[in-house]
Amino acid sequence: MQMIRYEHPLSEKVRIYLRLEYLIRQMTHASQLTDPWQHQIFFRALFDMLEILDQIQLKSELAKDLEKQRGKLKQWLNIDGVDQNALLELLDKLDLAHHQLLTATRLGQELREDRFLSSIKQRLSIPGGSCSFDLPTLHHWLHLPLAHKQSNMQNWLNHISELSVALHLWLKLIRESGQFRPQVARGGFFQHDAEAANMLRIDICSSHGVYPMISGHRSRFAVRFLPFEEGTGIAELLEFKLAIC
Repeated sequence: MQMIRYEHPLSEKVRIYLRLEYLIRQMTHASQLTDPWQHQIFFRALFDMLEILDQIQLKSELAKDLEKQRGKLKQWLNIDGVDQNALLELLDKLDLAHHQLLTATRLGQELREDRFLSSIKQRLSIPGGSCSFDLPTLHHWLHLPLAHKQSNMQNWLNHISELSVALHLWLKLIRESGQFRPQVARGGFFQHDAEAANMLRIDICSSHGVYPMISGHRSRFAVRFLPFEEGTGIAELLEFKLAIC
């Protein structure tokens, strides 16, 4: 029985965080592939990420969120039943991620200044613009030895390591703050209070043949499950699991 997981942000800031995480995952995965056709995924994700970073002041906001999480965790110090060693280790990771994020240069600046990346960025935004006659530089790069290309991609990933580590740590803590609980949607509809949450996580079996459309904010939300195939119905009582994080 295959379960499909959906995540939905309950604020614009978390929406941006999840998009950046999604793009970084694409880049990391594509950097490990051997097929040159797949390497173009890396560049498209990289330029999408830079586009987001150009539009918002992410560094200060993410640093504030790390500091808030650190403050919450410190309240558990010296409380019976809490693994103090694990807690101190986590606080150290938060301190390091916070420091490295604040002391880093402008996020993605080295990537913006990279001559090769700058030479292919605009053309890749054109439909079909990665053809060899449009981007001979990219065509040449794609035919370099695999080890050379992977070294380049890892170097580009290293330029966003502070962002990647901080983002991963914050999202990990947020996800772990909510436990999955069984729920039932009647006629495909479910609503509940969010209580100042950051995101929703939904697990539902693929055999139901439905996907969730979620609306809401940090105080209340609604989920409507819709059939993937036209003309199919939805069970009157639809079981799924929900975590409010």
